Amino acid sequence: MSPQLLGVDVGGSSIKFARVAVERGEVVGELVTLPTPTPSTPANVLGAVMSHPLATECEGPLGLAFPAVVKAGRARTAAHVDDSWLGVEARALLAARWGRTGAFLNDADAAGLAEMRFGAGCGARGVVFVLTLGTGIGSALFVDGHLAPNTELGHLAVAGLADTEAEAWASARVRAQLGLDWPAWVARLDRVLAELQRLFWPDVFILGGGVSEYFAHWGHLLQVPVEVRRAALGPAAGAIGAAIAAHERYNP
Repeated sequence: MSPQLLGVDVGGSSIKFARVAVERGEVVGELVTLPTPTPSTPANVLGAVMSHPLATECEGPLGLAFPAVVKAGRARTAAHVDDSWLGVEARALLAARWGRTGAFLNDADAAGLAEMRFGAGCGARGVVFVLTLGTGIGSALFVDGHLAPNTELGHLAVAGLADTEAEAWASARVRAQLGLDWPAWVARLDRVLAELQRLFWPDVFILGGGVSEYFAHWGHLLQVPVEVRRAALGPAAGAIGAAIAAHERYNP
């Protein structure tokens, strides 16, 4: 039987977590969603997760995907969460307060890991970008299946747009705020993808986030000369990838 571990995906507005069969990349049961506590301090966020019955039911290490650059196990940035996360080593906090081991990684990297192992990235070689289009633009870069962590390319400056980051130009949030129709928004997204193509020469783009549910309405409008795939694992991707990371950390 495939080991089943808890995968947790923390966002600015919600926390998603699930029991994950890590050798199949599948959610067992339901994906649980809780509102992110206010203030979203480490103790409040982890307390909300660890007080849920599922955390007790899932034994062993857990995976925590988080909207931050994570270096040497510590959060170096804190996007859409409380600044008290800066410098926090989540694994040490889990061990000290709840007696649990775990893995701590960037949320886009976690989603990318899941897609590459069990989703749209299966079999993809060369340079692959997994992009999550939501409040911002999360990025995960893979070269021949190996992750280059913490790329944060949603903050890339787009050529010809002075002082404008990619996610401030073409995120799903921007589309909603400006009321852009699909052609208008895709033109913006194409500009971001073209900049990534110019700089990195990727072989495949995998596009996820909530807006990917409507890929049939807008995917065919993209003009970038790179293969584009719709992400396959939906809102569970971050939790799945976090659980995979935990399994591989403790079962190398």
